[in-house]
Amino acid sequence: MYPTVYHVFIDLFGWDIPALKLVNSFGLFVALAFVVAAFILRKEMDRKQALGIFSAERTKITLGGPIPVGEYITNGLIGFVIGWKFIYLAWNAGELFQRGLPQAELFSLRGNWALGLVCATLFVGWKFWEAKGRGKTIQHKEIEVPASQHVGGIVTAAAIGGITGAKFFHLLEYPDELIRFFQEPSLANFLGGLTIYGGLIVGGLAVYIYSRKNNLAFLPLADSTAPGLMLGYGVGRIGCQVSGDGDWGIPNSHPMPDVLSWLPDWMWSYSFPNNVNGVYGARPAGYVGKWITPEDPWPIFEGYGTYLDPGVYPTAFYETLMATVLFGILWSMRKRIQIPGRLFALYCIFNGAERFLIEKIRVNVELDWFGLSFTQAELISTATCIGGILLWFALGKRRSK
Repeated sequence: MYPTVYHVFIDLFGWDIPALKLVNSFGLFVALAFVVAAFILRKEMDRKQALGIFSAERTKITLGGPIPVGEYITNGLIGFVIGWKFIYLAWNAGELFQRGLPQAELFSLRGNWALGLVCATLFVGWKFWEAKGRGKTIQHKEIEVPASQHVGGIVTAAAIGGITGAKFFHLLEYPDELIRFFQEPSLANFLGGLTIYGGLIVGGLAVYIYSRKNNLAFLPLADSTAPGLMLGYGVGRIGCQVSGDGDWGIPNSHPMPDVLSWLPDWMWSYSFPNNVNGVYGARPAGYVGKWITPEDPWPIFEGYGTYLDPGVYPTAFYETLMATVLFGILWSMRKRIQIPGRLFALYCIFNGAERFLIEKIRVNVELDWFGLSFTQAELISTATCIGGILLWFALGKRRSK
């Protein structure tokens, strides 16, 4: 496992670049998931605009004239932060990241004021140089802007709402983490731990509000997001697998079936060495976190060197495979389904069914209601699947009227 990008480079290439400890493997793939989803959403919105489903907007822009003072100030602030914090961290990473969580340095008030001022000066100077290339005459021009201009706003709304919802639902599922944070406030006790359905619910609500505010037809927009959401989910799960964030399955000590013997062993059962959580000791699920020793076949990363015994199902990897297949189905059907909203309904059905199935071999906290035991994800995935089925038929009835 590679908790950070630093561990990838040190293990595969032998390159010791301490600044890369700031780049968490899971976070990197979450960011890539948003990029992938945004790319697919843009293609779908452009396609639907060509069909007349979305409309381009006409807006006025100003060309030439002096650059507003606010732009100089903004550029200066950006340059200052880059120099004061980021260049300072990159330059001193070898010393700073020897203690505690690297991200703690990012959120601290430590930095280099001189570097900040130098970079601020360079950024403001760049703006002055840009101003020389502008004409002195102010011109107003009306241009046509495609509907896909909203992709940035949609993704931003989804990111803010999604991360907020994912964290909130995670704390509902693991209230002891919230208590621990208030008892021992620290970045380490706050970072990490996201519940995908919380992100989907709150993120979806944020996108709905954005669409209403910007006069975008919500059902066609929801259809446009469906394939990207599915593929983005699969990309995000790669981050779970690579970092070993605890999103794994129950112990799997069974021998690999002969029909699967051509696959690598880790695809059947994996010990998640150097997992980002540094799991140590017995766990209720039935596995034990043990220290990696020099006799084991894995490197030992300082602060993370544990593995699981017995190995567990690599469920994040399975979800990546399933999400990729389901994306292919959604992508192939996006032009065939003519009723707005039905592609998103199909996404809900697929998403709910996939997650419900994977929960059967995945480690998670169980809830007990009226003598029934189930996980939060099983409850929400069932509701998502049923909701998708109801939405599919409701949209068909509405269309027939």
